[in-house]
Amino acid sequence: MTEAAAKRGLGRGLSALLDEMGAPAKPKSGDTLMLPIAMIAPNPDQPRRHFDPAALEELASSIRNMGLLQPIVVTAEREGRHIIVAGERRWRAARMAGRHDIPVIIHDVDGESILEAALVENIQRAELNPMEEAQAYRQLMYRHQVDHELMAKRVGKSRSHISNMVRLVYLPEEVQAMVADGRLSLGHAKVLAGVEEPLALARRVVEQALTVRQLEALVRAKGMAKPRKAKPARDADIEALERNIADSTGLKTRIEAKDGAGQVTLSFSSLDQLDLIVARLGSGSF
Repeated sequence: MTEAAAKRGLGRGLSALLDEMGAPAKPKSGDTLMLPIAMIAPNPDQPRRHFDPAALEELASSIRNMGLLQPIVVTAEREGRHIIVAGERRWRAARMAGRHDIPVIIHDVDGESILEAALVENIQRAELNPMEEAQAYRQLMYRHQVDHELMAKRVGKSRSHISNMVRLVYLPEEVQAMVADGRLSLGHAKVLAGVEEPLALARRVVEQALTVRQLEALVRAKGMAKPRKAKPARDADIEALERNIADSTGLKTRIEAKDGAGQVTLSFSSLDQLDLIVARLGSGSF
């Protein structure tokens, strides 16, 4: 080989050499493989915030003896790291157990979908305390600009459940802490969300170990519930027009009108529906 040929060979670059050596294909969504723990990072938007140290140590002991039997779910690689979608507790325990790599399933989701996927996974496993669940719903609704009804459909819960949970984020911080650490149950929290002075009442519940029924009876007896605001009556013609638009477009419609001005809101639940709106606007078929 001439000196010039040798130089050309050396200058081909690492990618060409890897191609010749049969470098493995980049993992794709759905693949299961072993990954170094150092390449995996927790999700900064993980809805679960509390991990019981004793339970983690128990899981770590199991992993030392049996290994990690159930893979965690991570995103496709971005900037050299995989973000955890589901399984941060198992990842933490594996690190405690001294594991250098763990089994993972690649799930190619975008940044806006990671929180939603993590929330659904934690809900299905019943691993969130009520405040973590409530705060995650609120965060998702704010990010995606969706109402309680659409949020319920996305996570597989009833609309009333979403509404009741989101109300908890408006409780005083001290009351939220009592709910998060288990001193107050979800039932207690729902009652407290509907009273004028929830903090004083929450302290009394904890001090006297009141049940939910005892708390409800106390609220009724003392007349402590917040007065319900009467919903203003809506114009029947406006509501009929909303129904007509919804029937013709297949989209949830809301019309707000006052003094001859207002706005029409069309809600979509998928990109296909958004494409339909854009297409109809472009063709003038609305």
